[in-house]
Amino acid sequence: MALQNLAPINDQLADIIVRSDEPWIETDPGMAWMKVLWTGPETGRWAALFRWSKGYIAAPHKHLSDAHTFIIKGSLQVRDGVLNAGDYDYEPNGVLHGATEALEDTEYLFICDGPVLFYNEEGLTNYMGWEELTRMRDAAQTGGDTALDISAGG
Repeated sequence: MALQNLAPINDQLADIIVRSDEPWIETDPGMAWMKVLWTGPETGRWAALFRWSKGYIAAPHKHLSDAHTFIIKGSLQVRDGVLNAGDYDYEPNGVLHGATEALEDTEYLFICDGPVLFYNEEGLTNYMGWEELTRMRDAAQTGGDTALDISAGG
């Protein structure tokens, strides 16, 4: 019996590895950083590590897709609850958040299936999706502008 051919049709397929020494991208001076792990242009999905100093507040936002959050260390005030180290949160498409605050120095893994819209009382303030994250990662590698202000103060 002949073996089934398991060779990929696309010979360009390869793992994407982000090493632990990949630099953090500072998004709010002294308060917030991000490490872009992966962006998927074919689906709009993306994955990132976030590091927030105690007291950092992300602006209110709406998820335009579902998202997964895993708290590695620290704690976040999210809506009416607190997420602590080891907690996992699934956020369905359409979830609306008020401001999200780091109650202590916090790191978390965020995997999102699409964009997030940030807003204030005057309207939309920012948009975060795979394209913006790709631009930020590329700019960080070439010494360019990596600004993406999602803070409540921005």
